[in-house]
Amino acid sequence: MMNLHLNQTFWITLILVLSIWTSVGVQAEEEECPSMADAGSLQQTQLIQRLTHVCRYDRLERPFEYDSDGKRLPIVVKTRIYVYFLQNLNSDLLQFKMHALLQLRFQDKRLAYKAFNRSDNILGQKHLSERLWLPHIFFANERESSILGTDEKDVLTSLSPEGNVIISTRMQASLYCWMNFQKFPFDQQFCSTVLESWMYNTSDLILEWEPHTPISFDPEMRLTEYNMAQFWHNTTIVESDGNNLRHGAFAGNYSSLSFTVNLKREIGFYLLDYYLPSMMIVAISWVSFWLQADASPPRIMLGTSTMLSFITLSSSQSKNLPKVSYIKVSEVWFLGCTFFIFGSLVEFAFVNTIWRRKENIELKKVNSKYIIKSTLTPRPARRQIGGSLSNESRARSCSSLDNIVSSTESVRNGNGTVNQGFNNYLTVHPNLPIIRTECAEADTVSICSARTNNDHIVDVDKDKKDTPPTFTTMTPQEIAMWIDRRSRFLFPAMFLAFNALYWTFVYVL
Repeated sequence: MMNLHLNQTFWITLILVLSIWTSVGVQAEEEECPSMADAGSLQQTQLIQRLTHVCRYDRLERPFEYDSDGKRLPIVVKTRIYVYFLQNLNSDLLQFKMHALLQLRFQDKRLAYKAFNRSDNILGQKHLSERLWLPHIFFANERESSILGTDEKDVLTSLSPEGNVIISTRMQASLYCWMNFQKFPFDQQFCSTVLESWMYNTSDLILEWEPHTPISFDPEMRLTEYNMAQFWHNTTIVESDGNNLRHGAFAGNYSSLSFTVNLKREIGFYLLDYYLPSMMIVAISWVSFWLQADASPPRIMLGTSTMLSFITLSSSQSKNLPKVSYIKVSEVWFLGCTFFIFGSLVEFAFVNTIWRRKENIELKKVNSKYIIKSTLTPRPARRQIGGSLSNESRARSCSSLDNIVSSTESVRNGNGTVNQGFNNYLTVHPNLPIIRTECAEADTVSICSARTNNDHIVDVDKDKKDTPPTFTTMTPQEIAMWIDRRSRFLFPAMFLAFNALYWTFVYVL
């Protein structure tokens, strides 16, 4: 038992001594700076390990250059973007999604190995980029961004013999884009992608676009709702202070790059799915003009169903748009079409009210002016204002268009049948003297003539000549049908004029 205990103590002591000796050797090895004498025959991994050894390279310190006066110059980072895919704009969230290849190029002379008679480039993935200093660039207007796939797969690092470092990253980003919908759906949007330096201001780092093709797009890229008209790029300086905290608490001027794409909306979808159906719905509402004015159920159902159908169509097109306070072009069209559909309902209510009147209406002339005026403000029967000519033995002469005889003007003979040959004059008892008065209103005088059954003319006003009858009587039903007939042509003509003004306004605006 004693020997077993001594053996365990011996082996434990030996293990401790070996561990201490190994750790001391490793520290000594790390403190020793590896030689570059045989760099030409080293493998790429060994070469990178020696180039980036802590004795030669500090990845926390940016590359530096000095001018002729010994002043330290900022490092210049060249940038290029290749866009694989642009997703349609999300109008509700005011953003768009982009898949792109971001390429950064700069020179770090600490990594140059051309002097060691090596001319091949060193390529690696994320494990290589983790050993190097990299500029921290971010999208200033991003909502969300990430590297496509895995980190090992979509980050490529290239190192040239002269010390030129190229970092290529495939990434996707959701970017904010302020949109103006005043011309919707004939609008065009300008969406920018902004890149800025995060840690270093312009005294340490400057971003520049590559001199040749800094922005390029995949030739197979297609947009369904938009057409990319043009794009351009800019280089600016962003000032960071106490109010602008996009760079944390660091004040100063920061280098910024941006490129803007001009996207024009394709209107083919909206013409076929919005404008053409809305025109047809408005035209369907005019079918009520061919229905009789007292056909209330079908005319009401037709007007309300077309109104609800159009509101549903319009809301389906605008539900994905933000709730903005200004008026859009599509809303002007909506209001115009709603006015015509609502106008057909108002026209029905108007003619239906006239149809249900009991008394005939006397008109000076049969035209739109006098018909509308007489229906809106009906005049009392002329027998009520006849004055001295109000005796029951007198009658007014009236002329009726289209040979229409009203119920108040029908003259019945002894058999009770209508006497059509009496020219619509009221006939009294044949034994009484017949007196007929013919009157025509003028602005200042009234001209009347009386005639007895002996055909002796008694001139009321001898200085004025006799005037033929100028009044006609129409029944409420005739006036309602007259208004419907005029509406069949008036509403389409007004709608065509509205279309001409609308499309002219769209293209001029």
